[in-house]
Formats: sequence, structure tokens, C-alpha cells
Amino acid sequence: MTEAHAGSGDLTRSLELLWSGDEPARRGPRPGLSLAQIVAAAIDVADREGLAALSMRRVATELGVGTMSLYRYVPGKGELLDLMLDEVGGLGDDPEAFRELSWREAMERFAWGLWELLHRHPWLIGVNQARPILGPKALTGLEFVIGLLRELELTDQEKMALIMAIDHYVTGTARTFLLQAQAAEESGVSDEEFWAAQYPLLESAMCSGRFPNLAAMSEDSYAIDGPTALAFGLTPLLDGLAAIVETRRGRRPTS
Repeated sequence: MTEAHAGSGDLTRSLELLWSGDEPARRGPRPGLSLAQIVAAAIDVADREGLAALSMRRVATELGVGTMSLYRYVPGKGELLDLMLDEVGGLGDDPEAFRELSWREAMERFAWGLWELLHRHPWLIGVNQARPILGPKALTGLEFVIGLLRELELTDQEKMALIMAIDHYVTGTARTFLLQAQAAEESGVSDEEFWAAQYPLLESAMCSGRFPNLAAMSEDSYAIDGPTALAFGLTPLLDGLAAIVETRRGRRPTS
């Protein structure tokens, strides 16, 4: 379940704010805020307290101003969320770090960068971005990633599908582990306590003979952390994508 979706406010106004950075009219006293400050405060609130805690009132409190003062800059929470998504969704890595990398090495770095982004801002998994609002920072990031694939003999659709395959795999894996941590925090029940409560029934089930394959597995089978899980699947995913790239070059994939 997602808690919000991109473009939930006034789409036209969100795009204006993203691309022109409209500030309030300068009549009267000099404003004490900027749009950038508001967006930064909103991101801080979401990082610490989750997306459910985000509201215009909460951001105003974070900034130490009255709620109504925020509306001089941004119409509401929906538009604010669009600004937040663009701010955190930009290119977070140094382009120079990719200069000497092969396309595969670059995509691996891209995957781990996305993993780190989702863990810095766990609220992102609660936002439906199936229809993303493409602001300047997000578009700059996409422009850069597409550029990493420009020498490949793939169609434009295939290049986008390659990026999507990596994005979907990383996001799906991150979601599993982030939701696991969220469940422990919100319930107050640790992972150890959660599984300890089930242990007597699970032990009985394993001894019943009904689940021989599961019973034969080692006790640490499920003790896998997020980075290990991501790395295990990322390598064969990149292997498969490399095979497609090599096929498009008219050669058999090298082993």
C-alpha cells in the first residue's frame, strides 16, 4: 500500500514551482523563508517521522513559523510532495565517478546508489510514482543514466526497459527490508520476539513430516540481510542484461 502519489496536488502549479521556482510576490515585508528551506524541512520531517506525519502544519512547526505563511510559497501538501520527490530524486553521485566505468559497472553503481537513496529516505517506498512528475533534478538524473547507455546497440525502449529492470529489482528488495524494519518499529515487537512467538508451532510443524524440504533447511536460512540479498540477485540480473547487449552486437555472450 502506498500512502501518497506523485501529482496528487495541482499538477500545473507543481510544474511551475519545479521549473521556475516561483517565489511569493515581493510586496510588503521581506519574506523570511524560501521555497528551498520549506522543501528541506519537509524532507527532514518525512525522514525522521515518516510520510504520515507530513503536513503543512508540521512543516511550519519545524520551521518555527505560522502554517499560513507556507501557503505564500506552495499551495498544499500535494505540491510540496512533488517538490520533495524531485529534490531527493536527482543525481546523487559524482558524474566523474562514472567516467572510467563500463556500462555494466555504471549500472551496478546506479543500483547501489538507488539502494542507499531509499534507505536515506524510507518514505519514498510509500509514494506511488508510477506517473512521475519530471522536474529539473529528476530529469537531469535520468539524462545522465541514459547517457551511460548511449553506446549500446539497443533501441531507446530497450534502454528504458534496462533501467526499469534494475530500478524495479532494487526498489522491490529495499521495500521488503524497509517494511520489515517499519513493522518492528511501529509494533514495538522486535524480529527476535516476533519469531520467538512462532517458534513452538513452527518446530511442531517441522517435526510433523508435512514440510520435509523446509525441515531440511539450516537454521540460518532466513538470516539474510538486505545488502546480501540485493547483491545475490543483482549479479544474475546484470548477467542477463549483458547477454542481451552482446546479442544486439551480433556476438555470443562471453562467459
